[in-house]
Amino acid sequence: MNAPRTSAPQVAPGTGRLVLLTTTHRVAPGLLSWPAWQTLRAADRVLCADADHPQLPYLRDAGIAVEITEADARALVAYCVADAAADGAADDVAEATAGGRTVVVVTSAAGESALTNELAALAGSGRAAVPDLELLPGSYDLPGARLLDLVQIMDQIRLACPWSSQRTHQDLAKYGIEEAYELVEAIEAGDREELREELGDVLLQVVFHARIAQEDPAEPFGIDDVAATIVDKLIRRHPHIFGDATARTPEEVKELWLRTKAVEKQRTSVTEGVPLGQPALALAAKLALRARKAGISALPDGPGVGYELLALAARAEAAGTDPETALRAAARTYRDAIRAAEESDAQASGAVGAGESAE
Repeated sequence: MNAPRTSAPQVAPGTGRLVLLTTTHRVAPGLLSWPAWQTLRAADRVLCADADHPQLPYLRDAGIAVEITEADARALVAYCVADAAADGAADDVAEATAGGRTVVVVTSAAGESALTNELAALAGSGRAAVPDLELLPGSYDLPGARLLDLVQIMDQIRLACPWSSQRTHQDLAKYGIEEAYELVEAIEAGDREELREELGDVLLQVVFHARIAQEDPAEPFGIDDVAATIVDKLIRRHPHIFGDATARTPEEVKELWLRTKAVEKQRTSVTEGVPLGQPALALAAKLALRARKAGISALPDGPGVGYELLALAARAEAAGTDPETALRAAARTYRDAIRAAEESDAQASGAVGAGESAE
């Protein structure tokens, strides 16, 4: 017996209590909920099949004796529901007779499917008394916990996969572009399932690049460094939330962001930081935005469609329209019109063919 049972939750007379205690590997071992610690301390027996379970050292430090053994459903049921006073197993006979015994099974990472199946069969048979069965979460996943799984899986893939282990930042560059475009398509299509999948693909690119960066001999960094960098940036760029600045409207927030960014970057030209590898219309609009904000009027006037498109992109940006997005929407409409024309032609051809066959 691990501790006095006065703090244990009450159970029905003579039934006892069988508790499956679940934990998550994404939370540091030993950080258990208060109900979990109460139940562990009050239990008559604590079992765990995994001798390497990460919680075991902390349970032992807390003075909780843990039996390393496979849980047998029938034996545990018999132990819990038996009159604890009958074999002298408890000092307080009245308490033992009224409450039965409590057993806690600390579940492994793989779960205890065999045990739960056997318990369900016993409970469903109606031929034997069973203890109160309880699933008690000892620790919970916090939001973002599955990101830890992604980092772990990516690490395993990088070490063991013949293809992934050889990739470089340069190798993956094209995939980053492809995944970004696929994400845009999912957003434009309004497909929620596709959006979730494409967001995952973009996230994979971030984690993959960060894992590769760990191996750089001169300037290594990892996913935590990447996350820390963006966290620091977000805090700096939102002084109206994390500091003393004031911004009550979206426009004021944007102006504050740009002002803070300008102080950070200390750029000598408004063109610095504009990626030339982006689509041409987006590039033209970005340059036009930077120039307009700086009060610079330097739009070149040259011959040919390129300069016409440049001027059109600048006018669209000044009017508050993203020319890239606008053209993509128009192109999608154009695509749909082409498909409709193809279907119409196919139907007409089919009708003509059917008529000729009838003749």
